[in-house]
Amino acid sequence: MADCLIAVGGNLSFEDLPSRQIVADAISQLGAAGFDKIISSRYYSSPAFPAGSGPDFINACVRARWPDAGESGARAALGALHAIEARFGRVRRQRWAGRTLDLDLLAVDGMVLPDAQTQDGWRMMPPDRQAAEAPDRLILPHPRLQDRAFVLVPLAEIAPDWRHPRTGRTVRTMRDALPAADLAAVRPLPEGSDDAHPQRSLVNGKPQA
Repeated sequence: MADCLIAVGGNLSFEDLPSRQIVADAISQLGAAGFDKIISSRYYSSPAFPAGSGPDFINACVRARWPDAGESGARAALGALHAIEARFGRVRRQRWAGRTLDLDLLAVDGMVLPDAQTQDGWRMMPPDRQAAEAPDRLILPHPRLQDRAFVLVPLAEIAPDWRHPRTGRTVRTMRDALPAADLAAVRPLPEGSDDAHPQRSLVNGKPQA
């Protein structure tokens, strides 16, 4: 079994489903896709990037177990996530554009893929190249993990002590190192919202008592 960290987000509707419902439905489908012992963060909203380029995103993070460890298992887990994305109309046309659903595989245990040098290269890539280039293979941990408040804020709820295998920094440490303005822009959905508190623990997609 492998421990997977997954970021979930979206800011465009699909077949009359709003972003909040798409995120909730996608998380509920993880069990049927093969994930187990699923734990979800709360839901958050964050502004689109660049500012004014679209509706706010709905974001969450999930920690789940995948039955197959190792590189082949990580690739299979990513394939399962892409299949869920496709059910909600995800089309990859433009880097960092709006999307109906984004399921990013952030980490699988302490695995580094495809190798340390490649992961380091993508992680330390200058910002102008980040906007123009996308990897053609699975990079683990996700090379932008340490930069994104909309990932680290919800991820710190469910995996605060996970440690990056290349930098040695925990999720909590990476979150706290981000600018205060970036952290403040990631806002939990208000109390009383139907989607503010998703089912936090599921097994095979079913709520657990």
